[in-house]
Amino acid sequence: MIPKEILKKVRQIQIRSSRLVNDVLAGEYVSVFKGRGMEFEEVREYQVGDDIRTIDWNVTARLGHPYIKRFAEERELTIMFLVDLSSSGEFGSVRQFKNEIATEVCALLALSAVRNNDKVGLILFTDKIEKFVPPKKGKTHVLRVIREVLYFKPKSKGTDISVALEYLIKVTKRKSVCFLVSDFITGGFEHTLRITNKRHDMIAISITDPRELEITNVGFVELEDAETGEITLIDTSDRKMMEKFNRFNLKNMQDRARLFRSMGVDLIDVRTDISYVEPIMKFFRMREKRL
Repeated sequence: MIPKEILKKVRQIQIRSSRLVNDVLAGEYVSVFKGRGMEFEEVREYQVGDDIRTIDWNVTARLGHPYIKRFAEERELTIMFLVDLSSSGEFGSVRQFKNEIATEVCALLALSAVRNNDKVGLILFTDKIEKFVPPKKGKTHVLRVIREVLYFKPKSKGTDISVALEYLIKVTKRKSVCFLVSDFITGGFEHTLRITNKRHDMIAISITDPRELEITNVGFVELEDAETGEITLIDTSDRKMMEKFNRFNLKNMQDRARLFRSMGVDLIDVRTDISYVEPIMKFFRMREKRL
């Protein structure tokens, strides 16, 4: 049975996200994700006023009368969320942990999708697949997705993004819009992401805490790797070492952005110390302008 505090938290996220969907993202989602285009519907006899370019010449020749092809706009989309549940997400130096931000971002986008009658699915992963929720429509289903991201307890601590991408290819045959949510403190997934992006519309959502980019002077500090348990002692008063540390982290972010850009994968940079609404709106504006 799900604890009452979890249900209360899901309800709070739903209310806050629904308000943002209505007030901020109204129209943005539809204008960016338009579906897969036109789908064949039927063949019928030609009528005066029909576009002659739609005549099906094979059927016309076979039946001796002009027939045309009719098409209908295929609006329905499948939205997949691939969410990294590795232990590095259990960190936050400001108001919220990274995994809490991930839940709210997924809720905002999932509620936008269900409002547009699209299907929503979920893959939770660490260095293995932890949970798969097949795509479905409906508000009740989306609330389940939000609950799983918030409540699910992974069995593993590590990260392997390639495992999640390979699983996505296996379980999702139809082209989908896929949000890959992670802090991307890992590597080795570049080749698999390049392949996956050819089959699906991949969008990376990177979640970063300010202390992962810059550490202030607080003397000697023990840092523990949340995934491996390795402990490192650093002297934050050592200015040269800290400058080197900060440059290293900044370069990693820049290299990651260049990598995604080279693949044609859109990147939404989210931080735990700044509202995630503006980066998401920036993504929608950029995407709409490009389309």
